[in-house]
Amino acid sequence: MPKKIIGRIDKADFPALDLFDIDIKIDTGAYTSSIHCHKVIVEDGVLKCMFYEKKHPLYTGKEVEFKSFSKAKVKSSNGIVQTRYKVKTTIVIFEKKYNINLTLSTREKMKYPVLIGRKFLLKKFVVDVDQKNVSYKEKLTQSDN
Repeated sequence: MPKKIIGRIDKADFPALDLFDIDIKIDTGAYTSSIHCHKVIVEDGVLKCMFYEKKHPLYTGKEVEFKSFSKAKVKSSNGIVQTRYKVKTTIVIFEKKYNINLTLSTREKMKYPVLIGRKFLLKKFVVDVDQKNVSYKEKLTQSDN
């Protein structure tokens, strides 16, 4: 199957997290994908987190629980290694549902709440940095029909 062309930024849906039309940044320099979340706690073996941020109005503020999760060491661009929780969920992009692993991070100072890394892009997408919102524009065109 040919790879889809994706731009440097887009919007995606995360239906299991009740998040739709969320801004994403494509980052071929990042290996893992991450999502901004607020207030992460583990209680009785269940990871609970809230997807809320004033700067990102489509974040619902809903608390989401993950019974299955792990920890991952992630090295940032400045070389600092952090241990983050990692969860499996789904992402809808180009009107297709994919499984994705996301590390949970604090990205409130970042413009984009979701960073999509190479591990997810591999064998599915080619990045054209001249383009933006390719999947989202396709979604809008299909919903008009």
